[in-house]
Amino acid sequence: MQQKGAIQIIEWEDLDKRKFYSLGVFMTLTTRATVYPASLIRTRLQVQKGKALYSGTFDAFFKILRAEGVRGLYRGFMVNTFTLISGQAYITTYELVRKYVSQYSPSNTVKSVVAGGAASLVAQTITVPIDVVSQHLMMQGQGEHLTRFKAKPKMMLAATKRRLTFGQTREITVQIFAADGFRGFYRGYVASLLTYIPNSALWWPFYHFYAEQLSLLAPSECPHLILQALAGPMAAATASTITNPMDVVRARVQVEGRSSVIETFKQLLAEEGIWGMTKGLSARIISSTPTSVLIVVGYETLKRLSLRAELIESRHW
Repeated sequence: MQQKGAIQIIEWEDLDKRKFYSLGVFMTLTTRATVYPASLIRTRLQVQKGKALYSGTFDAFFKILRAEGVRGLYRGFMVNTFTLISGQAYITTYELVRKYVSQYSPSNTVKSVVAGGAASLVAQTITVPIDVVSQHLMMQGQGEHLTRFKAKPKMMLAATKRRLTFGQTREITVQIFAADGFRGFYRGYVASLLTYIPNSALWWPFYHFYAEQLSLLAPSECPHLILQALAGPMAAATASTITNPMDVVRARVQVEGRSSVIETFKQLLAEEGIWGMTKGLSARIISSTPTSVLIVVGYETLKRLSLRAELIESRHW
């Protein structure tokens, strides 16, 4: 009989890999499309000086919507879809490292911390060039005066007003390479690692911790997926709050073209004080809440759907 509170973790060796990868791409794309507007708002809030353009998350949302329409909330989304590659790399690295660490430690916390950090290292190496281009695209429109690179508006043949076309991605990419060379696409790489490796390393153990604590409090018949869906946002809020100062520094390094993480941190602290370290935090938590719910429900469901046939009857959810 299964002990109350024991949430079973589906490990790498339990999965049908063909099902896992084919369903995983769809899950990742759906999640990114859902939370992208919040990511765009967070970037603009973090890069602006003080409250020069937006006073907060909701103010930014309505101003962008009024001035740029729904398309304004999805600036840079097409190039950002290339992060699907890093998403699959993240999942694979996490599960493989977790399996490897289990040979040396039975602790779920140790496995989660090491695997989460390693997965983020691999994923960020792939993601940072895409993020650099994507973030400059996010800043076009109302926030274009805050970025070094600007896409030139082009006249659409059948339109009476100027619009930015999909050619802006190529324009921004060319401008970055012309100004900074290949290294320009890895601007903020160290800041990204300092932000996302701790964030990932913290998220997984907090996720498992909150899920276990909730399972002890919930009725025994409560589905584990509901408890996991609640644990995800709680873990995300915890990890986001701890790592937000580095996320602000990362955004400024990448968008403003700075080269020193330490100098950027000092300048931010001098100009805007300790509260400058919380910029974009509400947008980040708002973004991470649905993201975490979608990721947890999608990922745990994905793993259950991808469970090897001979194991399906032996698992209790």
